Amino acid sequence: MEKRLDQVKEKFRHIETQMSDPGVISDQQKFKQLSQEHSQLTPVVKKYDEYKNTKKELEDSTQLLDEEKDPEMKNMLLEEIDKLQKNLEELEDDLMVLLLPKDPHSGKDVMIEIRAGTGGDEAALFATNLYRMYSRYADIMGWKCEFIEGNLNEIGGYKEVIFSVRGDSAYDNLKFESGVHRVQRIPETESGGRIHTSAVTVAVMAEAEENEIEINPEDLRIDVYRSSGHGGQSVNTTDSAVRITHIPSGMVVTCQDEKSQLKNKTKALRVLRARLFEKSEQERMARESELRKSQIGSGDRSERIRTYNFPQSRVTDHRINLTLHSLEQVLNGELEPVVQALKKYETEQQLRDVER
Repeated sequence: MEKRLDQVKEKFRHIETQMSDPGVISDQQKFKQLSQEHSQLTPVVKKYDEYKNTKKELEDSTQLLDEEKDPEMKNMLLEEIDKLQKNLEELEDDLMVLLLPKDPHSGKDVMIEIRAGTGGDEAALFATNLYRMYSRYADIMGWKCEFIEGNLNEIGGYKEVIFSVRGDSAYDNLKFESGVHRVQRIPETESGGRIHTSAVTVAVMAEAEENEIEINPEDLRIDVYRSSGHGGQSVNTTDSAVRITHIPSGMVVTCQDEKSQLKNKTKALRVLRARLFEKSEQERMARESELRKSQIGSGDRSERIRTYNFPQSRVTDHRINLTLHSLEQVLNGELEPVVQALKKYETEQQLRDVER
């Protein structure tokens, strides 16, 4: 393990040297990539330094014990050695976790798509609840949430909504949200007081850099048209809305939130790039399915992952059998208890795979 950690520390030093190079500083894309790597390696290097210092203290104390004649001092040294040995074991466990293979998308920003499924208007209203939940969670975490595109129905529910979340560990924390989210509650329009079950689909996609997914302009058909706002209200009187069709894949992305045609085109291309990136990653992971045993679920949009039960104020994550009776807090963005439980489970699964 120490040999591998020495290599990590050497790489860390090399990255720091590169980051101080004026040529690299002027290359924003390169500097961003190095900054992300630096951020990921920093906790490993710090923990390794702590480990080496503790190990040195243990060696020194053990040597002193061999040389010490005074019984009282020997007892003190034995207590110190016992404490240092326990600390060293804990640090070794921490380092083992830190050295586990990182998700290749760790540190990336994300694009999230929420779509109403079974349940009609009630599903659309719950899609709005989830959009607010993720927006509030982003605020709590200090991330930037940016609305991209949405399609509201007559009662204020989103048939679909697309937005991005940018910030440290955005992907690492939100990657678990892909799948079917089920809601059980009494709709306001239900006079008989019966509980209805509706479903909403969430897709979390890592945002791809331009150099990660190359899009040939000749593969795109770009249509512009007059924007119409949420609920059909007029946004402007110019052809600022953009529809991009990726001919090889058949993917279609529309964006009309901005008054500028250029801004709408830029946003639409970001969504298209994220979708194409996800498609290529899904194909790659299908080829490497045996390597995905430690993953929580498949990330498939058709997999039911969580239930939100309003009468019982209950949130249940079916992948890890976690139940919390704090529905209101979760929907207000307090997602950390769920996220941390999922991350812990993922780490435990990875450690089991390493031990096999």
